[in-house]
Amino acid sequence: MSPRTIIRSVTHRITPHPDTDVTFEAECLACSWKATPSTDGKAVDVELMSHAGRSNHRGFRRVVTGFAFVVRDGEDPAPTGAT
Repeated sequence: MSPRTIIRSVTHRITPHPDTDVTFEAECLACSWKATPSTDGKAVDVELMSHAGRSNHRGFRRVVTGFAFVVRDGEDPAPTGAT
């Protein structure tokens, strides 16, 4: 008996990592100012607007960081042993 390869198509989805929060950050494009990273996006926006008001700088880079898993449909959101 010879071995056979079986190829199957499995649907996957992306799901947020259940043990982490989304982190919001911002930095000015005109100077070295950076907002304090926070899980509260509105707090970062307030810092950004405050800096804009004081400096008249108008360009900013905003970063939202979150962690995710790719899992097979029907699988638990956080596979055991996954990092």
